[in-house]
Amino acid sequence: MKLKDIQNQPDFRNIDIDKVGVKDIRYPIVVLDKKNKFQHTIANINMYVDLPHHFKGTHMSRFIEILNEHRGEITVKKFPAILKKMRERFYARTAHLEVEFPYFIEKRAPVSGAKGLMEYVCRFSGSLGEKKDFVLEVRVPITTLCPCSREISERGAHNQRGVVKVSVRFEGFVWIEDIIKIVEASASSPVYSILKRPDEKFVTEHAYDNPRFVEDVVRDVSVKLARLKGVTYFSIEAENWESIHNHSAYAYLERQT
Repeated sequence: MKLKDIQNQPDFRNIDIDKVGVKDIRYPIVVLDKKNKFQHTIANINMYVDLPHHFKGTHMSRFIEILNEHRGEITVKKFPAILKKMRERFYARTAHLEVEFPYFIEKRAPVSGAKGLMEYVCRFSGSLGEKKDFVLEVRVPITTLCPCSREISERGAHNQRGVVKVSVRFEGFVWIEDIIKIVEASASSPVYSILKRPDEKFVTEHAYDNPRFVEDVVRDVSVKLARLKGVTYFSIEAENWESIHNHSAYAYLERQT
């Protein structure tokens, strides 16, 4: 029995749609790992294509079929092939793919050497149309200690956790670990998943010796990213969840290199 294909029926409103597709697909992926070669994780995936004005709808199941065809191969290097397949399968002018996932790095505490896994939220965003585009985004938790508070206080200084979000375009390849290293070196202190008492003393004193405003953080990260081989564009967003204010401190910059 032949079933009617409603999506392929014509639409007479004469309106193109920029993006149509599926969101929040939970799917296993493989990410390149600088230390261990590969890391298996679970991603949230969004997939879109443009829809010409003469089509009523798109075939949503085809997005899932394309994912299944690339099972175990959803990596940075495979992004262009997946986007190309999306354009071909949907007869589309443009295709978009967004993949957000937790990435884990084993991290040793600075004094005791106690091991713990740190989570970093990462995102791949790619598009293919007349031009192709790919952006790697990494969110890195940090600690900052206020330079002003340290300067004016007789005892101590307020500090807080924050997050730095770095987005980069690049030629060749850039390791997630290298971006994380740059951000953590630009903060008052890195954040750890496990700390013993000697580690806590070290981290507290290290932060005190390295006070940073959010302005300092984005500027220091900018200097280091500009030197990272292959990077052609970056944006840096830093937010501190202030411990003595009912607001966050924020700074942002972007540059072409």
